[in-house]
Amino acid sequence: MPRLWLAVVLLVLSSPVLAAMRVVSLAPSLSEIVVELDSADLLVGVLDAGERPAAIADVPSVGRYGQLDMERLLSLKPDLLLLWPGSVGAGQRDQLKRLNIPTFVAEPHTLTQLAAQIEAIAEQLGRPERGAQRAAELRKQLDDLRQRYRRDVPLRVFYQVWDKPLYTVGGGQIISDALEVCGARNVFAELNLPAPQVSIEAVLQRDPEVIVAGDQAQLGAWKTWPQVAAVRQGRLLLVTDKGLERPSGQMISATAKLCQLIAPDM
Repeated sequence: MPRLWLAVVLLVLSSPVLAAMRVVSLAPSLSEIVVELDSADLLVGVLDAGERPAAIADVPSVGRYGQLDMERLLSLKPDLLLLWPGSVGAGQRDQLKRLNIPTFVAEPHTLTQLAAQIEAIAEQLGRPERGAQRAAELRKQLDDLRQRYRRDVPLRVFYQVWDKPLYTVGGGQIISDALEVCGARNVFAELNLPAPQVSIEAVLQRDPEVIVAGDQAQLGAWKTWPQVAAVRQGRLLLVTDKGLERPSGQMISATAKLCQLIAPDM
């Protein structure tokens, strides 16, 4: 009997301790990635901004963009935070650091980095096989898009975020990389800010061949400037898919739609 008891004790001591993962996602795009990795069961809290995937409709909220409910977050006892820096103010980011909760920070600047970060998040969730599979699928889709839409001379594209004041995306923003995948070049790629404010004069000087925006009225306003190549050629293009604004795996599909929109001849 003592030998049997000793064997049981040794078995218990040698067995790995499996901690229950309790994940809080602090960006909608990161919540989407967790869902895409078939890991919605690990989410105990999410930061809200717009419509949620059905799989996490009932997951408790920990606030909205820039308005993190720290007390609510702590009550959920997370052992992993998924953070996109822009979703939480600098002061609350400092608070989070002092809590010493393991945190994965995701801020991809390219679609290639996005695929790598999805794979890394899967590792953090304890689902590496699913992450490797998903990342491989996305890399294959990206390679196919690059080959299909490659141009010796990229199309000059102005990507309009807002009109009053006039905002676009800078070269380090992931949407700028999506344009490159489509054989295009962001005419403000030299700007480092994610969403720089620009002037109409600066757009006119760069003479884009394509202007892309998410609002038809904003596009129509450019007809005031018929000297712009995009206006002259009738290349004022409406993007209705909001997937480009959320860097999760679905952004690759949104990029494919963007490519087809700006380069249908390819």
